[in-house]
Amino acid sequence: MSVLPSAPVSPLAYNIHTEAHRAAAHSKTRRTDMSTITTKDGTEIYYKDWGSKDAQPIVFHHGWPLSADDWDNQMLYFLGQGYRVIAHDRRGHGRSMQTATGNEMDTYAADVIELAKALDLRNAIHIGHSTGGGEVAHYVARAEPGRVAKAVLIGAVPPIMVKSEKNPGGLPIEVFDGFRAALVANRAQFYIDVPAGPFYGYNREGAKVSQGVIDNWWRQGMMGGTKAHYDCIKAFSETDFTEDLKTIEVPVLVMHGTDDQIVPYADSAPLAVKLLKNGTLKSYEGLPHGMCTTHPEVVNPDLLAFIKG
Repeated sequence: MSVLPSAPVSPLAYNIHTEAHRAAAHSKTRRTDMSTITTKDGTEIYYKDWGSKDAQPIVFHHGWPLSADDWDNQMLYFLGQGYRVIAHDRRGHGRSMQTATGNEMDTYAADVIELAKALDLRNAIHIGHSTGGGEVAHYVARAEPGRVAKAVLIGAVPPIMVKSEKNPGGLPIEVFDGFRAALVANRAQFYIDVPAGPFYGYNREGAKVSQGVIDNWWRQGMMGGTKAHYDCIKAFSETDFTEDLKTIEVPVLVMHGTDDQIVPYADSAPLAVKLLKNGTLKSYEGLPHGMCTTHPEVVNPDLLAFIKG
């Protein structure tokens, strides 16, 4: 009995078959590992959502030019305390879409409004660092009743960073022009210089420098889009959050290191807390801008005490 040879498989058919399997595998991976919402303007926003959906949610808002990964320590800590922990990559940052438009505070806050609705977040604690603190203030002032229980601003940009007649203690616009120029000239080097120097206070004598922390800052920054990061400098430096702070009704904890070289203490935290109806100021002597990373053993218990209080 003869055995007929099987029909040869054409290279084209093989490639189509193989690519179909690859596409299916990729699609499955994205559904499993990549959680996103799509906003009204078509922007995909990436987020992490860990813990029981029945637990009180804590939403973390990262600083410029980082991502949700900057909150790794705090997310694990509060997950261990029984909370539902959520962090998103701001548009143009991290794994979210690299947007050319909408890179300003009104849209950032609108994105959070959509995220809160999509995840049905109620009675949430919103914690923002640096630019994320501005995002928190802008969002909480606009949030639907019942969405927000408390808020925390850490090393945050409000009330306003840039110097003007109304804000004589602010930083000159030339400082932020320098940020933009450095980003355009060599973003990769700029994103090494910032964490290796003032962000974590590693330029201070006796500082314990972590190369891993520097590398992680660089990694997060380089994931985002140059245009979005460029635009965000204007958003975090020139947005006036005064009316937002005056509008907020919920309790707000304002935490700030006195040796913050990115958002100088004197022109931010003490002024912000005076504008809040129910604000509490907690200062940290000698701590840097990135104190959530350098001193989580100090920051995390204070956050927990405020949330439980």
